[in-house]
Amino acid sequence: MKPSDVVYLTKSRLVELENELIVLKTVGRKYIAEKIAEARAHGDLSENAEYDAAKEAQGHHEMKINKLETMLSRVKIISPDDMPANEIYILSVVKVLDLNLKEEITFSLVSPEEADFEQDKISVTSPIGKSLLGKKKNEIVEIEVPAGLMKYKILDISKIV
Repeated sequence: MKPSDVVYLTKSRLVELENELIVLKTVGRKYIAEKIAEARAHGDLSENAEYDAAKEAQGHHEMKINKLETMLSRVKIISPDDMPANEIYILSVVKVLDLNLKEEITFSLVSPEEADFEQDKISVTSPIGKSLLGKKKNEIVEIEVPAGLMKYKILDISKIV
């Protein structure tokens, strides 16, 4: 497996995805099978839109299961303890001063699979994430984003707890 094929996850995110897979394979498959049986009971399958929709949903469901299984087969567990404390890496919590807006922002750098903007989790593959990797406290970073040029001063670096 090439390094680019590895999916980096925290232990807690791995558990979440494994649980999601179990639900998809049990509850989800049972639900779809019931929908197909219900639609089949309506008679002629050649003109049964409900049956066609249920079969299409089954295909999407199985693709989602396959995608999760493939991703989980390539997982490497990462821990904040594996990362340097004085530089920004994956699993760093970064506090920056936006020099354009004059406001402080705090976010966590995570793998693309764990990114969640609403929880202030930014992917290390995003423009901001890539630009911050390897930087240290008090450095000023200029980041080209679609909205223009952002300038951050790194105020603090800690590890995700």
